[in-house]
Amino acid sequence: MSNVGPNQPSTWPDQREPASPSSFTGGSYRGDVGVTAPKDAWPVPRIRVGCDFTWKSEIPTAAVVQVELRHDAAFGIDTELWSADPAVESRIYLDGYDNRCRRLTFPPGTIGLRYDARVSVSDDPDAADPQASEVAPEDLPDDTLVFTLPSRFCPSDLLADEAWQRFGGVPPGYGRVQTICEHVHKRLTWQAGASSPSTSAIEVLASGTGVCRDFAHLMISFCRALNIPARYAFGYLPDIGVAPPDVVMDFCAWTEVFLGGHWCTFDPRNNERRIGRVLIGRGRDALDVAMVTTFGGPELVEMVVWADEVLDPTP
Repeated sequence: MSNVGPNQPSTWPDQREPASPSSFTGGSYRGDVGVTAPKDAWPVPRIRVGCDFTWKSEIPTAAVVQVELRHDAAFGIDTELWSADPAVESRIYLDGYDNRCRRLTFPPGTIGLRYDARVSVSDDPDAADPQASEVAPEDLPDDTLVFTLPSRFCPSDLLADEAWQRFGGVPPGYGRVQTICEHVHKRLTWQAGASSPSTSAIEVLASGTGVCRDFAHLMISFCRALNIPARYAFGYLPDIGVAPPDVVMDFCAWTEVFLGGHWCTFDPRNNERRIGRVLIGRGRDALDVAMVTTFGGPELVEMVVWADEVLDPTP
């Protein structure tokens, strides 16, 4: 079994343009991904998000794909479309974290998978809550406890000494978590291909380089070491109100931390509040929300991701 997460593997093409919607029409499945909210019910801006994958298999290969948007997040899905070329049967289920996952089998040969959606989002950046306090372990809601424990890529128990040495003296609360976010942002240098799908937060801390998933893993590890629930999130992030990056568009990973009785968004990779963050999945770490999990060894031939503001008001 293999798993692919944000910014992985490092062999993905490094210069691609989003394919035209009309260039990928095989095998549409509209019945389980229809319109979920009227456009007038949501504020502007509207953005188009999605991805194309091309895989090559020698034999039939079972797979789970997780690139479709959660239907319980704070944005409106105007339209969305899933398609496969050649057409294959597939179905959606919700995993243990209520993420939408699609099961299918890759046929022998080449298969193209496409997801394309138009989404209405708030024009406000990620919310901040400087007054939010940390919640004592004995008062934490039951469903947050799992996010205080070490996980495969977030070995918080092994980073406890480091966390308490650096952040134990910082007054608890939102400010301490922001300090952790800023430290990770400054401590790590973003570098494409700097890590592999098996790289843990300890290895990232030692190397000082990583991609967005690694920034998130390290921040999560530090928070959990301080008994602060933290979880991994990933999705699409358009460049609204910021300068476009010099690297090709990819999925984005960030961190959600439980403070003041609710989950707060932190982005150690960018270390700034962003507009238009569109959620695909949440979990303990990247293993829980791999974009593609295959039960075999197919080859990833090509991947393209887009997340762009839609200036044309037509659907």
